[in-house]
Amino acid sequence: MDIIAHTFIAWIEQHQAWLPLIMVVFATAENLAFLSILIPSTAILVAVGALAAAENINFTPLWIAAAVGSVIGSTISYWLGLRYGDAMLRMRPLRDHPEMVEKSRAAFVKYGPVTVTIGHFLTFLRPVVFLMAGMSRMTLARFMFWNTLGSVAWAWLIPKLGQFGGDIVGWLWAHLF
Repeated sequence: MDIIAHTFIAWIEQHQAWLPLIMVVFATAENLAFLSILIPSTAILVAVGALAAAENINFTPLWIAAAVGSVIGSTISYWLGLRYGDAMLRMRPLRDHPEMVEKSRAAFVKYGPVTVTIGHFLTFLRPVVFLMAGMSRMTLARFMFWNTLGSVAWAWLIPKLGQFGGDIVGWLWAHLF
């Protein structure tokens, strides 16, 4: 997976006009039940943040695009949980990771809808927490409130970590070399 991420990051550097669309696509994948396990989206979102720092790219459109993608992916997962319920959990790759399902259920019982917000930040919850929200029949309005809150915060933090790291590397490069 690292080879795929590195190859794609090199492609991103050459096609910066596509960055907002890239953010939507990878944020959607990162918050979609099955793709979040298979695609190294977080690494790519962090790398785009670092690229934004290195190339003086405006961060706000990237943040908005990532938030939109996050809402799209997690809402699709919510709908899948609402529509198909437990059948989704019996499909690969989720059936191969029952610990994710159990941790998500436990978090849902303990923290309720706040779990949807927290689920954006926890790798072990993200693949199933939005499915669980749908399976538990959380109302769409309640889900969208907590989901949007988590999506906006997550979409800012993940690329911002890359941007912050890129700023540090840039500063070090300018002052030490």
